[in-house]
Amino acid sequence: MRQTSIEPEPELSLQSLSQSEPEGGPEPPPPAQDPHQLQQQNQVQPALHLEQLSTLEHQEKPPWEKHKRVLLFLLGLTIWAAILGLIFYIHHSLHRNSAPTVSPCLSPACRWAEAHLFTSPDPFTQPCDHLLSTCGGDRLSQNSGGRQRGHGIPGHPQNRMEKSAWPETQNEEMINRRLVGDRTLSRKTVLLQYLREILETNYSSNSSATQKTRDFYHSCLDTRSIETTGAEPFLKLIQKLGGWAVSGQWNKTDFNTTLGLLMRDYNTFSFFNLYVGKDPNETSDGTTKRYIQIDQPELLIPIEWSNETKKSRAKTEVLRSFFATYRSYLALLESPPNENMRHAGMFLSLSSELAVTVSPLDYRQTKGQLHQRMTIKELQRQAPAINWLGCLQTAFHPLSLSEDDPVLLHNLPYIVQMSQIITKWLRKQEAKISDPLHTFMIFNLLHTMMPAMDSRFSETAKNFSLALGHAEEEVPRWKQCVLETEKGFDSVLAHVLSERTAHREVEEVIENIFFAFKSKLNGIEWSDQSSSGHLVKKVHALMPKLSSSKKISDKDELDRVFSQVTVSTDSFFSNYLQLLSLWQKRRNKLLTVPIEAADVLSVTPVLLDEELLFPMGMFIPPFFHPTYPKAMNYGAVGFLMAKDIFHLLVPETYSRSTAVDAVGECVWAHYVSAAEKAGRGGALLLSVAQQHEVWVQYSALQVALQAYYRSLRQRPDDTSLLGIYHTHLFLRSFSQINCDADPYSESMPLDPSFFIAIICANPELCPPNLQCSIKPQQKSFKHADGCP
Repeated sequence: MRQTSIEPEPELSLQSLSQSEPEGGPEPPPPAQDPHQLQQQNQVQPALHLEQLSTLEHQEKPPWEKHKRVLLFLLGLTIWAAILGLIFYIHHSLHRNSAPTVSPCLSPACRWAEAHLFTSPDPFTQPCDHLLSTCGGDRLSQNSGGRQRGHGIPGHPQNRMEKSAWPETQNEEMINRRLVGDRTLSRKTVLLQYLREILETNYSSNSSATQKTRDFYHSCLDTRSIETTGAEPFLKLIQKLGGWAVSGQWNKTDFNTTLGLLMRDYNTFSFFNLYVGKDPNETSDGTTKRYIQIDQPELLIPIEWSNETKKSRAKTEVLRSFFATYRSYLALLESPPNENMRHAGMFLSLSSELAVTVSPLDYRQTKGQLHQRMTIKELQRQAPAINWLGCLQTAFHPLSLSEDDPVLLHNLPYIVQMSQIITKWLRKQEAKISDPLHTFMIFNLLHTMMPAMDSRFSETAKNFSLALGHAEEEVPRWKQCVLETEKGFDSVLAHVLSERTAHREVEEVIENIFFAFKSKLNGIEWSDQSSSGHLVKKVHALMPKLSSSKKISDKDELDRVFSQVTVSTDSFFSNYLQLLSLWQKRRNKLLTVPIEAADVLSVTPVLLDEELLFPMGMFIPPFFHPTYPKAMNYGAVGFLMAKDIFHLLVPETYSRSTAVDAVGECVWAHYVSAAEKAGRGGALLLSVAQQHEVWVQYSALQVALQAYYRSLRQRPDDTSLLGIYHTHLFLRSFSQINCDADPYSESMPLDPSFFIAIICANPELCPPNLQCSIKPQQKSFKHADGCP
């Protein structure tokens, strides 16, 4: 293929993707067809006439002398036909084979992908009704409120393939094998499975930090040891903190001392929450300084907010279940039966008093209660029950703090009332005997440590959740363990993930996708030129890149950081305590090091100043692999990237451009026509949000396809799977991820795979064997051969 300049590159629309580009740009690759058919067709006629000519030359001349003129005419006609056939053959051969010969991809990853592609539905051989499915339940209902978000990450059925025939790639095959599953498999779940395989792979590592990370994960999986030890490790921990009155063995430790120790060593925040973050009032100045943030806690008692009274309260209908649940916890912790009711009752009473003082985030925001700055000395005057300087010095040990240091408050009214409640309970006569404040802190510590305790505690918590009406989906143990491991060893997992990321190939995809996105943005007709000009200028100033490797520690640094961490192979409880200590060190580091940590579990791009960062978790199988054909990578991860970019950078296009309505109506008209032909009537009109989502995903597919063509012009050496390549393979790959579970997919009224039928309304772009015809029956429709 001839190399040509690619700057600047015009936007590709779906009506012109297969046509010649403006001067200076080559044609996109044509759809795959059998090259032998055309050769046979063009060789039959020349061969026939040459055989006739050979016969004429061997016959006697005199008998035919009188037909000399006729013979010469036939000979010339034959030669002329042969020349025309040869020209026709050469022209079409060059046109069909302008790209180099497409060879099959034979890597282990491609072998798996090929097997999966072979067993998955082929949108090119199915009727239209195959493309009329949706990813969710009431997706076409305008009044649908969407799915209820669960507290866990939904699992999916595992689809085990047969054992790999290539033992040298056993780990890669194991990864791919567990990534098949449900078509609605979310990107986050795919990433968790990928990390799981990394943690479960048995290979020797010369990194002590990596080995400790793997040992922590395996100790979490060892439920037999966890069940055997029961509540004993937690009871020993209580004794280490001075005991408690429930057991009759309590040395009456100082309230503020215990409060500080729980925050420092056990990441437990009973009466208020602590974290580190920036002041949004300073971000516009480019300041990277972080501050201690003090917020209301996450109380254990269920709370409801009244919009009429603008106050919270404990849910009265669940108080009986709440009381019974904490009596059960006391029994599991070997509390004397005659003491359970009294201690559980005081815990309920204190929790109810604190519940009245909290308020939801949106209310506090409207009241201007977020990010209120004051010094520790000023805070001490406002809420004297807490020794603020002492507690904060303990929590952020060994950092040095003074009473003049500023902190940011997120609910000062709660902090003031909480201090008054604590003072009242400290003065109660019966508090000298049992101290419900100490019991309150122990119960909060119990919830912190519950992931490391035996199943009796988690089953008790589950039963209470069911009593509240929360039917939570069961989370597999491996998934819980991956999430717990990431909390403490995220820097190690980021390093391992970086080692497995094909940086050069990923950066090429990022560059091409963002280039095509900018081309698409330039071609949009805006109703407000001033605001659109600002948006386009902002987008063109961004630097798209893979999450910076400079934020990821190398092996030696990680080994040094985790040198003080001791991981036991048979005690997850003690390992979990180490994890909580790691959290405290991370919290301290945020106050002193102005660097954004890499989010290992991120699967969508983020904006950081003038950088558009794409996380490594986006570029993993089955969505991406460096040995896949480029068509497969761009059809899957390329589409997801483009969709994320649109949502991140152009969130309100529907209010500033007429293109949204035009595309939404066009796609929907095709969909309605196809649904009627398939005997599915009753389609509703699209809401504004649905039209916007259709435009976003349709435009994202256009961007991904344009980016793929750009990559072919740069390096026209793509490979194939199952004899499929170029646009055909691109669309097959796209169809594999069409139900990708993202938050904004709730607004998507149809399965995005239907876009394939619309694109292939242009016959020059797609293979000729597409069985679905989606041309609307209305003759007056403007876009009979696709949408703009």
